[in-house]
Amino acid sequence: MLFGRVVRVEWEWVLDRPEVVALRHLPGRDGILGDWPDWLPAPAVEAIRCSGIQRPWRHQSEFAALAHAGRHSAICTPTGSGKSLAYLMPVVAAAFEEPPPSPRRLARPRSTAIHLAPTKALAHDQYRAARAMAPEGWRAATLDGDSDPAERRYARDHANLVFTNPDMLHFSVLPQHERWGGFLGNLRYIVVDEAHRYQGVFGAHVAQVLRRLRRLAALHGANPTILVSSATMPNAGAFGGLLAGEPEVAVVDQSTAPAGGRSVALWQPTSSLRLDTAELLANLSDAGAQTLAFVASRAGAELVSVAAQELSDDAARIASYRGGYLALDRRELEAGLQSGAITGLATTNALELGIDVAGVAAVLVSGYPGKLSSFWQQAGRAGRAGQESLVVLLARENPLDAYLLSHPELVFDAPVENAVLHPENPHVLGPHLAAAAQEYPLSPDDERWFGPSTVPLLEALTAQRVLRDRGGRWFWTRADRAVDHISLRSTEAAPIEIIERETGRLLGVVDREAADRTVHPGAIYLHQGDAWAVAALDPEASQALVTSARPRYYTQPQSMFEIEVLRELRRRDLGATQLCFGDVQLTSQVTGYLRRDETTHEVLDSTPLDMPERCLRTQAVWWSVPREMEDRLKWPALQLGAAAHAMEHTAIGLLPAFAPCDRWDIGGVSTPMHPDTGSTTVFVHDGMAGGAGFAAHAFLVAEKWLAATLERLETCSCEDGCPACIVSPKCGNANQVLDRGDAALLLRQLLDG
Repeated sequence: MLFGRVVRVEWEWVLDRPEVVALRHLPGRDGILGDWPDWLPAPAVEAIRCSGIQRPWRHQSEFAALAHAGRHSAICTPTGSGKSLAYLMPVVAAAFEEPPPSPRRLARPRSTAIHLAPTKALAHDQYRAARAMAPEGWRAATLDGDSDPAERRYARDHANLVFTNPDMLHFSVLPQHERWGGFLGNLRYIVVDEAHRYQGVFGAHVAQVLRRLRRLAALHGANPTILVSSATMPNAGAFGGLLAGEPEVAVVDQSTAPAGGRSVALWQPTSSLRLDTAELLANLSDAGAQTLAFVASRAGAELVSVAAQELSDDAARIASYRGGYLALDRRELEAGLQSGAITGLATTNALELGIDVAGVAAVLVSGYPGKLSSFWQQAGRAGRAGQESLVVLLARENPLDAYLLSHPELVFDAPVENAVLHPENPHVLGPHLAAAAQEYPLSPDDERWFGPSTVPLLEALTAQRVLRDRGGRWFWTRADRAVDHISLRSTEAAPIEIIERETGRLLGVVDREAADRTVHPGAIYLHQGDAWAVAALDPEASQALVTSARPRYYTQPQSMFEIEVLRELRRRDLGATQLCFGDVQLTSQVTGYLRRDETTHEVLDSTPLDMPERCLRTQAVWWSVPREMEDRLKWPALQLGAAAHAMEHTAIGLLPAFAPCDRWDIGGVSTPMHPDTGSTTVFVHDGMAGGAGFAAHAFLVAEKWLAATLERLETCSCEDGCPACIVSPKCGNANQVLDRGDAALLLRQLLDG
């Protein structure tokens, strides 16, 4: 079925392919101009005009007016709509105004602002854009892990606007806030860019970093305005408030910027997702269309890049980009994109954010990214100069992608998901209270910043001897730094460095929580198209030693999972069973790995590993097979377990269609005769300590979610089960003991009652 077949001739060789199963052409729109604010100084207006912008769009003027009036605000308009100018106008104007007097401010008045970006690449790109529009005398700087001491001093002592990331703020600026007193005492604005990325565990941490920043700014005499910038989200006001620590923020969400037309195609791969993505990337690049291919995993991005280079007429113009690269590698790749030297780039979502490459004509999304917000954000990388653009969503072999291809209206017409954030998660808030206490002693008045659970958590931290209570004020009394015990992007501490054993060269880094799966002994690690065999993993030294390798296989970890119900919070009827929601503890362990042929994906062999157990306390939704149903079916335990296991895989794969998560945010366990329920039970749990809200949402939408699960089980065209229905890339036991037919029969009986 094809939707609205109105396309550009240049794309017909792609869109006429039989792999295209659905197509929608999104028409362009004209822009609506606004006016320069009367409070924006003439030098600033002239500098912006010299950068090529003669007048702002109306939505830019509206947002700038809110910010200048001191209102916490969010601008939520599509990619390429000019959000940067909207927040830069009030930030630049503040530099020409006298900061309000404060008895605590000791340094010479200098209006300052902080721009927070989730990635270094985005921060540097926004820095370049700001410099291009800056009037004489207005100073900007970047501050991140790549900054040398002189650059850090310049940012602290001279810059009006500092482009940084939450990690740098957390680890470097806030613990040394006395040295930053002059900057913080004059802080007028905090810009939180690409805010939709601050969900899950990362978002909860960043929300607490912002609360600590606002608390210290107030200590030094400032009351900064929070400016949230994001792609479209329906609940921007409430989400922005949760992020900033306010009840709600004002919202500008209607873009008045012009946009070129866009052809969006859904593609069913015929050979494999990787090969089809590589072929399109190579052919579009050779045709002169600068193209980004978004690939879900780091290893996948490397493999697509290598395959595309082999297919291209000019392999030098195709590269890969992902997190974990060193600074010099990232800067060279970004420069190649800007100059046009790179016309085809396979990338992870590291480039989903604001790198503004005006020449990108096409975007390939290799596998649905799990959320509509992420899909449209990636799609928005194309057509930034107002030209017609092409977006191709290539379906991965999993239940969600297969379901979307059979229901294309869920891509083209469904609203973007609400953003989800739980900053009050005690597993996150507790450590940040300890960090805040070290920065400046806490008191009950700090509920203003950290919420009503502040004092109970402080008392718990005191009982654990993390803090000391001295007359209603709480102090950090240890010699080490509290922030060093908090990793913003994971639940673990410092990441693992990946080091070439022969030379000592640092190749990249990987989160500690992922190290067991990706750099265990014997694993094959891919970096910029090269394969490296992991010789040793030393968690205590935070390093993995690797050697160059040329294998014809890749590795896949095998894991063991056990789950225990700690507390049931909610229960309701669901067909013949009952649906439950509550707190659980998940125990997991990587027990071995498979070697698979890189071409056929056949298992070559299995190797056992002795890795440590990992425990996660989180939240889950679960349902059980009633004992009377088990007795009626008379299935052996193995058959019942295979049905429940298959049901679990399909349900996990489809939950992102009904909850604002992707399959990597959640996990599942199915077990016969579970000790806490007394019968065969399926659990679907959050992947974040303390819970992220996804399982709670699943509890509310279970009827629609499990009905879609049943549809996928009953309608998949395979014979015995495949990645489009029950085979999962996350399965800890390599997808053994699965039965699609029995899963469909069991789930139908559960839902029909």
